[in-house]
Amino acid sequence: MKQILFFFIFLNVINLNAQSSKSWKQSVIDFQNELNREYKTLDETPLRGENFEKFKRHPFFPINKKYYVEARLEKATSEKKMIMPTSSGKSKSFTEYAKAYFKLNGKNLELTLYTNDALQNNPQYANLVFLPFRDLTNEDKTYGGGRYLDLEKVDGDTMMIDFNKAYQPYCAYNAYDYSCPLVPDQNKLNVAIEAGVMYDDVYHH
Repeated sequence: MKQILFFFIFLNVINLNAQSSKSWKQSVIDFQNELNREYKTLDETPLRGENFEKFKRHPFFPINKKYYVEARLEKATSEKKMIMPTSSGKSKSFTEYAKAYFKLNGKNLELTLYTNDALQNNPQYANLVFLPFRDLTNEDKTYGGGRYLDLEKVDGDTMMIDFNKAYQPYCAYNAYDYSCPLVPDQNKLNVAIEAGVMYDDVYHH
């Protein structure tokens, strides 16, 4: 009887893990579909003219759970301001939210997460955390200026970071109409993050 009970518990654990994995993968697929929809919608896309007309979908790296990592957070205990230069030469003000520590490809890594000062009084965006980063795929497989991740504030001291949802700044597609924060030096990773949006020469001018 105990063996039968153990067997059913074991099966339930496997099923729950499979459902969790499927749910996670679906969230990445949903992200990709939404990003494609945004770029094909005239009043939301950064694409202009011929680039908008010929856009079909973004190229993405294969979805890989290796790039879905749990990070330990050290939240900022005081307001540390970060004035980030942008692609247009202007600056934008951010506040350090936390340091994130995690392991990937056998390396101990660190990234700094920020909140956007201009959005903190907007209830729709006040809970967002901004993560700009660069890695060893830049200027080869991904945009040379790096990529972004949008995260949400958490109550605890850990956070899941999913690089499968990394996207390129609008400036990668349209340098004339947008002013995008440049990735700070402390957020340049010495690993290749082969996840998220890839570079496509067709839409970058």
